[in-house]
Amino acid sequence: MGISLTTILASFTVPYGIGGDSMSLLWLLPLLAAVVIVYKTLKLPVITANKFIREVILLFGTILLFMAIIAVGLYVVDRVITG
Repeated sequence: MGISLTTILASFTVPYGIGGDSMSLLWLLPLLAAVVIVYKTLKLPVITANKFIREVILLFGTILLFMAIIAVGLYVVDRVITG
């Protein structure tokens, strides 16, 4: 019991390594989903299932779309600068 608890607690002291490749960026999606869910939970005055799910999906999609637009824009700027 003591060893397993120590192992579990020790695992939180070492951060999970996320690479810089495109597949590693998929780890942003669960983080984005968690942030959107918490944000909408705090901001909606009355939470009903239909409205909550609709609002979460809308905000998730909006943020994801703008992140993609910014990524494409930065890629274009990089191509222009580096030739």
